[in-house]
Amino acid sequence: MPDQDCIFCDIIAGDLPSDQVGENEAAVAFRDINPRAPVHLLVVPRRHRTSAHDLTAHDGDELAQVFTLAREVAEAAGTADGYRVVTNVGRGGGQMVDHLHFHVLGGRQLRHIDSGASPQD
Repeated sequence: MPDQDCIFCDIIAGDLPSDQVGENEAAVAFRDINPRAPVHLLVVPRRHRTSAHDLTAHDGDELAQVFTLAREVAEAAGTADGYRVVTNVGRGGGQMVDHLHFHVLGGRQLRHIDSGASPQD
């Protein structure tokens, strides 16, 4: 169910413009308006949920479609040889829009995210 105060719900409904690059039954993909990499796409589930923190085991089929779309738009953007899929949870985690979404980042060598593990791990 759409959230009336959600910019992503408005984009999905067609009430706000976006530079859409793909869609399927479960999600819509469009270019980020503030890109952090040469390729920066957002894959947004059609069903409104605040963040990944709200997902349950019942969301598996929908998430499979979301990640299928992420793969398709990454391939179409020419980044199939290397890209990152990221989601943020809550303000403390960097989430700016309260609608679950995934960033597809690529088009250049991305820095390694240090997991804190030692080189031997």
